[in-house]
Amino acid sequence: MALKQYQMYINGEWVDADDGKKSTVYNPATEEAISQVPSASSRQVKEAIDDAYTAQKSWKRVPAATRGAYLVKIAALIRRNSDRLAHILSEEEGKIVPLATVEVNFSADYIDYMAAQGRTYEGEVIQSDNANENIALLKQPIGVAAGILPWNFPFFLIARKFAPALVTGNTIVIKPSSDTPNIALEFAKLADQVALPKGVLNFVTGPGSVVGSELSQNEKIGIISLTGSVDSGKRVMADASGHIAKVSLELGGKAPAIVCKDADIDLAVQAIIDSRIDNNGELCNNCERVYVQEDVADEFTKKLVAKMAATSIGDPIKHEDIGMGPLINQAAVEKVDGMVQRAVQAGAKVACGGKRPEGKGWFYPATVVTNVKQSDELVQEEIFGPVLPVLTFKTLNQAIDMANDSKLGLTSSIFTENMDAAASAANELEDGETYINRYNFEAMQGFHAGWKESGLGGADGKHGLEEYVNTHVIYLQRHPEKADQ
Repeated sequence: MALKQYQMYINGEWVDADDGKKSTVYNPATEEAISQVPSASSRQVKEAIDDAYTAQKSWKRVPAATRGAYLVKIAALIRRNSDRLAHILSEEEGKIVPLATVEVNFSADYIDYMAAQGRTYEGEVIQSDNANENIALLKQPIGVAAGILPWNFPFFLIARKFAPALVTGNTIVIKPSSDTPNIALEFAKLADQVALPKGVLNFVTGPGSVVGSELSQNEKIGIISLTGSVDSGKRVMADASGHIAKVSLELGGKAPAIVCKDADIDLAVQAIIDSRIDNNGELCNNCERVYVQEDVADEFTKKLVAKMAATSIGDPIKHEDIGMGPLINQAAVEKVDGMVQRAVQAGAKVACGGKRPEGKGWFYPATVVTNVKQSDELVQEEIFGPVLPVLTFKTLNQAIDMANDSKLGLTSSIFTENMDAAASAANELEDGETYINRYNFEAMQGFHAGWKESGLGGADGKHGLEEYVNTHVIYLQRHPEKADQ
């Protein structure tokens, strides 16, 4: 079967790489090549930034409601193409089709939500110390945004970055992950149909060493929004420091789940499993470690292991009723399996899973590991795969201390029928989000932000929108005596 051939989208035009270089994209369920995309030169990245910089001078003068109207048109096109887009997303990333469909449709809803902000985001008028003076705080666009995407939610994260950027008057250059560029370029095809002014939205493909570095270092970039690893975030911060660009970073997670003795055990088991195997375990929100009170540890672990062991895996294109698809690539499988095997060597016990199945595809089974220690790698380092280490605790304070014993702080959860305990934990857990008696997934109107090494700034809701604006203070001195002239 012939490989699909894609082009980049720069300044409203479809272009190949200067030197003809291309990279190959693989289906992680079959290990087969499915497409080729251009590998941009540094010159082309600079050109995209320059085009976005020029376009922004006019785009910021377009009324915000009109900017939002463009977004609404894109959202409508996404819905009309949702089945096709979900198939492409599943083929490229390994996401099960039902979840891919949710991602596509949720992205359309998110774009509509941000489009509506064109009429609602606002500044302030405050009192002056001086007579006959008004002080106004206006919200102004920053300029050119850079959106650097991961591969695990490659469609939604376009929406999360481009929609608030554009509705507030910025333009944007987006770099998709080299593992999942197809769905991003399909997004670009839809955006091209709504006749956005040239240069407002650009997609540039290629390695991070070329595209990502230029986006991070170019002085015409005003804000860099990255979703990715902690190491990637640190590199972007270092690069951005040269011209003091704003950075908005969503980085790794090591989400703890606390299960108290009075919890609804069946609810906790299902919510934690949903929060672990979601997106094949490759999601920064995913539950990454479980702390269960000793009184109910045996009951909880037995039920958890039974349900995790029953999680089916397979090619999501061929089998839509499975629980998980493959991991993104061979390196991901080796990383996850290596962490499990090192834990076993240190004395841990694999209660289910823990062994890569034979045959084609980068699969790894749902795995539960017990007899681990708080200091173990499996408890301290992000796994980013369907593996759950389970530990026990005596008191809630002990569980909170263990949950906070991490360099990461994105999400956490607690399961208890005691609302005083839930409220106490929510106030003490060092994470940007805490979920009480439910699975880990945020709302578009909330604020998704990590603490500690999990990030800077945040996304979603009115606070996420404000990542893309500067505050401009205007002091207007009036002269009433001249008003009657």
